Amino acid sequence: MDPLFADGLDGVDVLIILGKVVVTFLIVLLTVILTVWFERKVISDLQSRVGPNRAGPWGLLQTLADGMKLAFKEDMIPDAADRRVFILAPYLSVVPAIAAFAIVPIGGNWADGGDGTVEIFGRETFLQLADPPIGALFFLAMSGIGVYGVMLAGWSSGSKYPLLGSIRASAQIVSYEAALGLALASVVLVSGTLSTNEMVTFQAGDGFGSFIPNWNLVAVGFIPAVLFVVAGTAELNRPPFDLTEAEQELVGGYLTEYTSMRFAMYYLSEYMAMVTMSALIVTFFLGGPAGPAPVGPVWLWSIGWFALKLVALLYFFVWARASLPRLRYDQLMDFGWKVMIPAALGWFLILATIRVSQDRYEGAGWAVAVGVAMAIALVGYGLLRLSLNAAHRARAKGEEWRPAQIHATPSDGAGS
Repeated sequence: MDPLFADGLDGVDVLIILGKVVVTFLIVLLTVILTVWFERKVISDLQSRVGPNRAGPWGLLQTLADGMKLAFKEDMIPDAADRRVFILAPYLSVVPAIAAFAIVPIGGNWADGGDGTVEIFGRETFLQLADPPIGALFFLAMSGIGVYGVMLAGWSSGSKYPLLGSIRASAQIVSYEAALGLALASVVLVSGTLSTNEMVTFQAGDGFGSFIPNWNLVAVGFIPAVLFVVAGTAELNRPPFDLTEAEQELVGGYLTEYTSMRFAMYYLSEYMAMVTMSALIVTFFLGGPAGPAPVGPVWLWSIGWFALKLVALLYFFVWARASLPRLRYDQLMDFGWKVMIPAALGWFLILATIRVSQDRYEGAGWAVAVGVAMAIALVGYGLLRLSLNAAHRARAKGEEWRPAQIHATPSDGAGS
């Protein structure tokens, strides 16, 4: 828990909290504005184009120009729409994306066994808005609430295309939410905490072999990190998982009937969610702001390390959008239910077996237990693949796949 709350609250503490709120909101807003410009510039460079270059130096003010344009557009509400829900829906997408960023540590002092505490106006605190003891669960809760903004937008529009897009989005988010949660469960298992600050403290310790960082990326065996990134991309409705806004099929998906600032809120919420997801990936798997500080204030170096890791992940999301083709919807759902969830659950069980075996067995005993667990996991995955392949072959023949049935035959001499 934040040490600021250890001895109650006074006026200085309240001012520090209000300052954190303002700074956090400004960080998210400015990062989103720069991310929109960054994405357009990177994609144009990958495609041998110039990109934004008119509004401001290097086109940096292009996002503000687009925002002003949307603000002056006509705000329309369809006659068949449910007005109250139609107006409420964009806020249900924006607020969770901002709220989830509140648990992200953006800096701190982890040198010499520190816990990330810094001193502001004579008070010890963390460089994050909030550090609830259930921070990881708070992130999953905000991620789940975001689906309401998408679903209600399509339902309240009173049109078929937005409704189809919102149904797609709901199914997609629910499907990949399971894999996301299982991948995060592996991090919680290894670090032994749900607090984001304590996760960073755990990763700030001595690394493996004195040169490999003590990041959860290594501690969990890489697989949960890959699954988390893929599931997070699907949660964000980013390419190649942007089936909810497949304009070739659904005009604009759940956004079809939205105009002016309500459309801008959905547009910004997508980038807010991408920034928040990238920041949480840094926190859960890449050591957060913790890093070496050769000279100068440690907390300043930590903010620089956090920004560097964040930009690297944002570049990955932009590169994926520019490079990977969109999946078909059946491929999207098959990948989520038949690959992502079994892989995340299987790897979590293997990590749990390793932890329990290390506590109960000495010498080579825990290695034998882990080997048996991995063999069972491989056999289970093999049986799953055989079942799926049989279903695919049956569908390819135009038949409905059914489990094998035993047909009784009449005994010899039986009458008709």
